Amino acid sequence: MTDLGLMSIGSFARRSGLTSSALRFYADAGLILPAQVDSASGYRFYGEDQLERAVVLRQLREIGIPLATAKSVLNGEPDEAIHLIDEHIDAVAKNATTARQQAAAIKTALTGAASAMVVAMSGPVLAAAIDQVLSATTDEPGIAVLGGVHFEAQHGAVVVTATDRYRLSTRTLVTTTPVAIAWAATANGDDLRSCLTDLRRTPKARIEATDHGMWMRLPNRDDGHCRLLTGPFPDYRSMLDDMPAVTTRAQVSTAVLLQSLEEKSADLIGLHVSDSCITVRNTLSNDGIRLPASVSGTAVEVWFEMTTLYPAISAAIGADVLIDLRGHSQPATVRSADHGDLTTVAMPTMPPATEELTAPKEHHP
Repeated sequence: MTDLGLMSIGSFARRSGLTSSALRFYADAGLILPAQVDSASGYRFYGEDQLERAVVLRQLREIGIPLATAKSVLNGEPDEAIHLIDEHIDAVAKNATTARQQAAAIKTALTGAASAMVVAMSGPVLAAAIDQVLSATTDEPGIAVLGGVHFEAQHGAVVVTATDRYRLSTRTLVTTTPVAIAWAATANGDDLRSCLTDLRRTPKARIEATDHGMWMRLPNRDDGHCRLLTGPFPDYRSMLDDMPAVTTRAQVSTAVLLQSLEEKSADLIGLHVSDSCITVRNTLSNDGIRLPASVSGTAVEVWFEMTTLYPAISAAIGADVLIDLRGHSQPATVRSADHGDLTTVAMPTMPPATEELTAPKEHHP
């Protein structure tokens, strides 16, 4: 007699997302055995308690985990299962990176186009600059270049820039060797991230350009290839040139400001700048954190999205950060007080409604 609490192989297949033929195969492999097999008809039946295992198996196979590994994941302890899944994903990512580099070399050979030397420069310095501006990239459907870093090489300097439209980060690197050719392109941000580990460990790297990509030539390490993104990069230079005059300038400890932002973490962060201090506020409490600062210009309060302001401050180089404000609705400029080659522009947001705020109570960090 068939247990009435069991379901047919067809019902179980529909609920688990597997096909009936796949369930028969997994039964033969010892991964999911039927709870009951009718001795007369040979029909297979499965229990409700087997459904989770079947769904996990389907998910494991969808990410390409081999049968033997899937069996170990399903039968092992949670820590062991997680380790096996992580190992598989790491291998997939490594294979994908290797395949991308090999594909780039094949495409170069097929087109017969040689790469052109752009510039040679310090690997760690270039890696740091790329890493700093990468935080300003975003995945924006229809605007691929916002997910990349724009490179401009000319006149003895390389400029790297990225923007998500709410934040713009740009850094200028002076090269110790002449730039071989003037060159500008936007490189895929994910490809650049995959190059950073080796780039940091290369004393001197070469940037070479092709029609469709950028090579990071790394002596004694695997070369890195980055795809180029199509479409015009935003005209950030015009934006920087057209910004209104600075009305308020504040210099404050980077570490202290970051600590205050972490303590006041919220969707919206307000900076009230006046006299010799910056008061960090949010809409969640009446308390503001008062930070000693060197301030010049008019008093102002500017509100930012936390996701815009915090990365802009954390990427700043040096002990003190310099914040240039142009009113509550104009772009703010953030840069190091003593290393001016990294500049971040952060767009403010609308101040919260008056009823959301009360007079701040200030305390010192």
